[in-house]
Amino acid sequence: MTATLDSYSLVAIYSAMAIYVLAFVLFAVDLAKRSANSHVSSDQLGMSEKQLAAASGSVATLERTRVAASVPSYGLERIAFALTVLATVLHVAAVVLRGVAQGFVPWANMFEFSLTSSAIVAVVFVLLQFWQDLRFLGAYIVGGLLITLGVATVNFYVPVKPLPDALDSYWLVIHVFVAASGTALFAIGAALSLLQLLQARRESSGKGIGFLRTLPRAVRLENSAYLVTVVGFVFWTFTLVAGAIWAERAWGRYWGWDTKEVWTFIIWVVYAGYIHARATRGWRGTRSAWLALIGFASVLFNYIVVNQFFKGLHSYSGL
Repeated sequence: MTATLDSYSLVAIYSAMAIYVLAFVLFAVDLAKRSANSHVSSDQLGMSEKQLAAASGSVATLERTRVAASVPSYGLERIAFALTVLATVLHVAAVVLRGVAQGFVPWANMFEFSLTSSAIVAVVFVLLQFWQDLRFLGAYIVGGLLITLGVATVNFYVPVKPLPDALDSYWLVIHVFVAASGTALFAIGAALSLLQLLQARRESSGKGIGFLRTLPRAVRLENSAYLVTVVGFVFWTFTLVAGAIWAERAWGRYWGWDTKEVWTFIIWVVYAGYIHARATRGWRGTRSAWLALIGFASVLFNYIVVNQFFKGLHSYSGL
């Protein structure tokens, strides 16, 4: 029964990946069309203004309205997002099936953590649309999900096996789930910060990738990145505290300078510096964006390098 449920979980993963591929292609095509249409619309508006320079203000206004109305809606983006939602449902189903097969939460090794954390990223991305339209991040988010799932299934997969004694605790549910949620928010915040840098460059120099003309201004991207990152920081703070409490229960001490503990703290310090510098030192614009990207680079280092190549009490990768 366990092996059957695990195989169903793998089928759900591969099905989700196939749909994610379609969504990624459509998101990418949508960005390409945005670039092309933004150039066309700008050219049309420029021609209209030149042709109507001698005309009355009312005629010029009418022409601008017609040009603005001719800008196409982004239908491919909506289809891509619908596919992303469908893939997310299959992705979450894969997590649930793996958990039922194991008899406990499925994030006890690198394969399971990659599967679950990427599912949380997908769910957070979908839910954030109720707060603000961030579908323009689709190619970035879905591309990251595909890479994570691809590496997990090829390099990290391990069959279902019993939990190590140190992980057989309800703290595993709390600690890792909150850490994965914080990571998801940091990933989205980093994407917004990267777009902020590109948008700020375009706004200052007039040069940049065409699709940036269809996105919010740099200030709005920065504010959105800050809000998402602050919530992620709250999750990460809880992760640090919960990890210390669990460490005392499991190993008899709150802090032992284990590599994983140190890097969790380093990530917390970087993001604390980002929030402090922006809130009290007036670090706005490119400086705050770079701090957010450095923070997410630390998260990736912790996930990719520390989990695989550093030995310690947190060496539960299963590899």
